Amino acid sequence: MMLEKPPILPNITRLTVLQGQFRVSAGPRVELSTVLGSCVATCLFDPEAEVGGMNHFLLSEPPASHASEEVDVHYGVYLMEMLINEMLANGARKSRLRAHLYGGANIRAGMAQIGTANANFARVFLERERIQLVREDMGGVSARRVDFRPASGLVRCRTVSSTEAPDTKPIPRAVPSRGEVELF
Repeated sequence: MMLEKPPILPNITRLTVLQGQFRVSAGPRVELSTVLGSCVATCLFDPEAEVGGMNHFLLSEPPASHASEEVDVHYGVYLMEMLINEMLANGARKSRLRAHLYGGANIRAGMAQIGTANANFARVFLERERIQLVREDMGGVSARRVDFRPASGLVRCRTVSSTEAPDTKPIPRAVPSRGEVELF
């Protein structure tokens, strides 16, 4: 599915947004790209400040039993806040933010509906924060590739082979030592 195809510009700098990442830019020749399966990407932009950004989250929120004091960057609840804060720090105003949502597919039959949960979380988050959702392409069973021009808000979303979607497992990261360990 093609949406508002961005014009071809020479010397485009393409930046990939991986799971657990977000990027913000005001550069007119910057394009943010990602590939999604059950993950969701939020593309935010402020049309007046000509600044925008994209995140890519794996899961919506940590389970209630998750008692870690560390922030896990794979959760949407964290990445949504980080994206908004970085945009505000770069001149955007929250009242002018516009959003696009992509991903949230349920690619693997018989598995938990992670994509649906991610899509629902993203919609509710934007509604709660009073950020206008102008376009979405979520759900289904197909992976998507998203190319977003943050300064203009133009986006291209197309379905791709599910084999191109990243694994639904978080990228491992080192866990710092917290002191003594008690074995029982």
